[in-house]
Amino acid sequence: MRINKITTKLLLPALVLAQSLTLAACKSSDETVAVFEQPDYTLEDVRREEIKRINQIAEQDIVKAYWRSTLLNDKATVDSMGTKLIEQYNRALEEENYFTAKRLVKALEDSNDERVKNLSKSSVQLEELCNKTVNGFESTKSRDFKVSQLIDGTVTVWVDKGIKVENGMGFADRVIGSGFFISKDGYIVTNHHVIADLVNPKYEGYARLYVKLAQDSETRIPAKVVGWDSVVDLAVLKAEIDAPYVFALGSSNNLDVGDKIYCIGSPIGLERTLTSGIVSARDRVLFSAGPVMQIDAAVNSGNSGGPCVDEKGAVQAVVFAGMLQYSGLNFAIPVEYLKAELPVLINGGKFEHSWMESNGRTHKVGLKDNGVELNYVMPGGCAFRAGLRAKDVITKIEDIAVSNLEDVQKVMMGITSKSTVKVTYYSEADGPVKTTVVYVTDRPLNPGYQFYKNDIVASSFTPIFGMKLNAVTQGRKRYQIAEVIRGSIADESGFSENDPIEIKNISFNNDNTALYAEIYAKNRKKGYLDINMGIAAPLDSPYYF
Repeated sequence: MRINKITTKLLLPALVLAQSLTLAACKSSDETVAVFEQPDYTLEDVRREEIKRINQIAEQDIVKAYWRSTLLNDKATVDSMGTKLIEQYNRALEEENYFTAKRLVKALEDSNDERVKNLSKSSVQLEELCNKTVNGFESTKSRDFKVSQLIDGTVTVWVDKGIKVENGMGFADRVIGSGFFISKDGYIVTNHHVIADLVNPKYEGYARLYVKLAQDSETRIPAKVVGWDSVVDLAVLKAEIDAPYVFALGSSNNLDVGDKIYCIGSPIGLERTLTSGIVSARDRVLFSAGPVMQIDAAVNSGNSGGPCVDEKGAVQAVVFAGMLQYSGLNFAIPVEYLKAELPVLINGGKFEHSWMESNGRTHKVGLKDNGVELNYVMPGGCAFRAGLRAKDVITKIEDIAVSNLEDVQKVMMGITSKSTVKVTYYSEADGPVKTTVVYVTDRPLNPGYQFYKNDIVASSFTPIFGMKLNAVTQGRKRYQIAEVIRGSIADESGFSENDPIEIKNISFNNDNTALYAEIYAKNRKKGYLDINMGIAAPLDSPYYF
């Protein structure tokens, strides 16, 4: 189903540029923005206002309220918020809601709250309880198998959408995809785009979900959607059936370019189809959440959601997209993404990705990756409130060393939104390594638009285009480029440090996923030739985290 279609949010910047040129809807670049400044909590009236705000936040999100109270460092407020947090923690334990309990207790642990010693379960113990809800989650060891068993462990996913009428004629409207069992009691993995209409609140049509076993292609077995993630195109289904075979989850870190792989699915509805090929590449940037795998095994419409396995029969990836007009150009989601999300997906509902409201790139010392340097931290965002600033270099998240941007993406994939994380960093300006606690929020579909809304134009161009601007005049949008980030859109467009520019207009496409800027520039690389040019940028990017 739709395996040849990759949506614009997954496309490379050059394609987003083309889209923004045709869909741009004018919006003013002269919007006035009240930019957040770090409050001075030594002032009594500022402290009173923050305490009032914390109490308001506590009604909706006690973790965020508790975290804000620790930043304020007011003992009475910290004690009050901590007490409320513990009450909710105990209630979550009674209800066996281990995911919520883990998120709550972790906030206390990250802040070294002494009261955590009196609680019955730590975040580590609760993590183990969360994972035990996934019967097949620990099934990662290779075992003897027959190819026929692998095929028996796959299903055809069938979404019946009733009848659609075209030119006065009615046609059966259905979506066909693939899936595979990850537990004996009927949990199935597939792609989000296969079942998207079933979880889309805006969809008003008829839709019923079924699966068909490879052993019995005539019987439709009712199924339901348990959890889904539209960002990395994964979903978990549940059918009341005893699975004929449960797949082992491998580790695609063990795969290298050229290694043999096999794909199983139902291309154009042809069940029990197995194709083979190799790993063509491991680092294709199609998702903002992280790189995906390129494979050359033949896949077609209907293969979406099927397993991609190694020669030992372990799932290494989930097929999700191909380009039918280009033979052998197909893509699969690394199994690490599935393993990171599976406990949450099986717990139910939409998977919300987390972010710290910042932007950065791999920091290199010579040729060696040495952490992730922050190019931008959104004013008023959680990372900003926690003390992180541009030029800081993150070296650890949750005590896990991060050498590059991919490491950060992998760690953030497993961090639940609306929770706290420990971040270790240093600044080349003042040297010593520091640790801070950051509350992470729901990652929006267009993070760059949030940067634009919450900051002045000159500053928002840093994460969006990769050019840092200094204002030359007020009111006329004239700037001088202070720095161009290597590899950014500004760099690839030929801008240089000290180039004078004037921003003539800023516009967005209809859904605010791409920004287009008309710029008058004297480009140093072109002999300071006066030039009017347009540049565009997607407002979602792997560099936003």
